[in-house]
Amino acid sequence: MSGTTTAAARRRRETGAGANRWVVLVVLCVSLLLVAVDATVLHVAVPAVTEDLTPGAIELLWIVDVYPLVCASLLILFGTLGDRVGRRRVLLLGYALFGVASAVAALADSAEVLIAARALLGVGGAMIMPATLSILRQVFPARRERALAIGVWSAVAAVGAAVGPLLGGFLLEHFWWGSVFLINIPLMLVSLPVGRLLLPESKGERDGPWDVVGALMAAAGLFGVVLGVKRLGGGEDPLSVFTAVPLMAGAGLLVAFVRRQRRRRHPLVDLRMFSRPAFSTSVGCIVLAMLALVGLELIAAQYLQLVLELSPLETGLRLLPLTVAAMTAGLVGAKMLQRFGPRTMVCSGFCLTAAAVVTLTAMGTEDNAPLLLTGFVMLGFGLEVTLFGAYESMLSEAPQEQAGGAAAIGETSYQLGAGIGIALLGSVMNAAYAPGLASVHGVPPGDAAAAGHSLGEAYEVAARLGGGSGEALRVAARHAFVHGLHVTLLVSAGLLLLGAVMALRLPRAMECAEPSPSRAGVPGPREASGAPVRVGGG
Repeated sequence: MSGTTTAAARRRRETGAGANRWVVLVVLCVSLLLVAVDATVLHVAVPAVTEDLTPGAIELLWIVDVYPLVCASLLILFGTLGDRVGRRRVLLLGYALFGVASAVAALADSAEVLIAARALLGVGGAMIMPATLSILRQVFPARRERALAIGVWSAVAAVGAAVGPLLGGFLLEHFWWGSVFLINIPLMLVSLPVGRLLLPESKGERDGPWDVVGALMAAAGLFGVVLGVKRLGGGEDPLSVFTAVPLMAGAGLLVAFVRRQRRRRHPLVDLRMFSRPAFSTSVGCIVLAMLALVGLELIAAQYLQLVLELSPLETGLRLLPLTVAAMTAGLVGAKMLQRFGPRTMVCSGFCLTAAAVVTLTAMGTEDNAPLLLTGFVMLGFGLEVTLFGAYESMLSEAPQEQAGGAAAIGETSYQLGAGIGIALLGSVMNAAYAPGLASVHGVPPGDAAAAGHSLGEAYEVAARLGGGSGEALRVAARHAFVHGLHVTLLVSAGLLLLGAVMALRLPRAMECAEPSPSRAGVPGPREASGAPVRVGGG
């Protein structure tokens, strides 16, 4: 083969012209589906893991939390590394590591081995997640098509989060707990060669060395902040050494990281992106949306199981409309964005979600299935519309050569918002719930204080007391929980309305400057004119 032919083949591979862009999207979505499922699939297997490996309380906490903790910490490191050495290369390495770690986790014979394997899964997830979005940014240079691709991508993420517990429950009924990890291996064995064959390679056009010290500072800083936030969300004392020290050390490292990036000629993350209103506003909207909603989902699951006394399967079915609505919003989001523009779409999404949250304040101690269905459908659709519009605006605003770093920032803001939301709304819930149990007739002060920790603990205390005082405590706890839920919903609605105000800084219209064939990664049939097209209101 001649040098010219070889160079042409290399260019086709690097731009993805050898594969249909929609086939590439399927490969990227399968990657995301695996990561999203693995984030939740273990939750239902915790009792079986506890019985088999007999971990201590701290070990069990790390088994559950180490995966999202490590993943969130390393997103910026691997996102920016992909910009330097090649996003496809980092993605394929993430596939391989994910498969190996899954095998180790499935065959783990001790809690320590399982924790280490889950940490490796987090490393693999951090390599995969930003790479999927940054490759998507390159393969779909035309914003209108990219919006549709991001809609499919976000719908798959919603499916993965919902499928995890259902799939885990099915596997546990037929196999041992390690099977929840083994399902990753055949998919990775297929994804690795298919990805190597079909996915395009891309790098950022940036000079200078990769800032290794900065990358490690960002990873350590995020690890500390996320760990501290998770401990706060778990109800730990904010002044505890194991909570305050990680938070302060992590925040200090992140401040030092920002200062270092501003001084460097070739920064790891170009912080000038945040000077662009559309980019910084989109990141803020992602944080606020997750802050308001994730903690709320956990509280809703407790309400369904402990107040309405539904089984885990019935709880999953009640929450299913939320996932279906989110999937629908992801699939129609591109058309909505083109029709209404980012500002109207994200602002409306926040307002619809706030309306859903206020609607759910009508929940009481008795089951009201139509109300829950209406509220959850509005909640899922509104949240996905908000996140879709914010992600699309953020990714489109970032330069293509910094797509990995921008995707990592988006995913990190998602994780931080979720962690802060659990801590904040959990604290609001506890503050509103506990006073309702302070003076229940016939219940000793010590038992009342224990019952004030959570509804589940209140039920345990009530069962131990028995008789009239136990039943009185049980009824009081149910009413106190519902009151706390109402207060939490109202706080969440306020945060969502704040997000709607923030979204007013987004562009009114969707700027669709179609790239010329010479610059497009995978040119489409209508991209040759290179004419800018404004889509949206105003």
